[in-house]
Amino acid sequence: MMRTLLVRGMIAGLVAGALAFLWAHFVGEPPVRAAIAVEEAAAAAADPGAAEEAPVVTRSVQETWGLGVGVLVFSVAIGGFLSLVFGIAYGRASRLRARATVAAICGLGFLATVLVPLTKYPANPPAVGSGDTINERTEWFFVLIIIALVAVVAAVRLGRQVAVRWGAGNGLTAGAVLFALLIAVAHLALPAQNEVRAGFPPQILWDFRLANLGTQAILWATLAFGFGLAAERAVEGRPAWARRPAGDAAPETV
Repeated sequence: MMRTLLVRGMIAGLVAGALAFLWAHFVGEPPVRAAIAVEEAAAAAADPGAAEEAPVVTRSVQETWGLGVGVLVFSVAIGGFLSLVFGIAYGRASRLRARATVAAICGLGFLATVLVPLTKYPANPPAVGSGDTINERTEWFFVLIIIALVAVVAAVRLGRQVAVRWGAGNGLTAGAVLFALLIAVAHLALPAQNEVRAGFPPQILWDFRLANLGTQAILWATLAFGFGLAAERAVEGRPAWARRPAGDAAPETV
């Protein structure tokens, strides 16, 4: 069963990656090109006689094959990881059905790996930021993701314990409050990284960050829907809407 789930998760990731790539290419690349144009104009104004260095990989390759391969590999990996988490959590972490379990995992994954880091270390286009600090910024970004994942696990465990004693509503509230407190402490404790130079067009920065968020949203939403259906078929048989309620079953003939 786990092998079946893994294959279906990776296939769902492939589909999700294809859709995410289309968004990233047609919506995300225009602000990237605009940011590069701003950077090149600033460099030319600072040193008019400097010769333009030819890139190792051309922009046409970066925004097509390079972007596509990167997004697809990442999406397939996320789909495989999602299937493993589902195999562990289904029937153990809650009483949710297969599709609801997948939706919950994807929602929490999107929250911990996308939304939380975005509020502290938002994505920047290539022309923003210093190459001298990129390693440091990347390290803190992944530290915050790890903290967010730990906070999700802690919030889910607390929510389950509270729900057993005082009901599901109180359990959900307790888990949400604990998660918010842990993330707030992390935001205050981790160093700030603001490398957007003065004068950089804010609209380009906003368009890029919005496009990046859209790419991630499409990826996780497609995984939630696609793998939700695939997992349901694998562990529960036919989709829920294809089942006939027990009361509507056709009477047996003698």
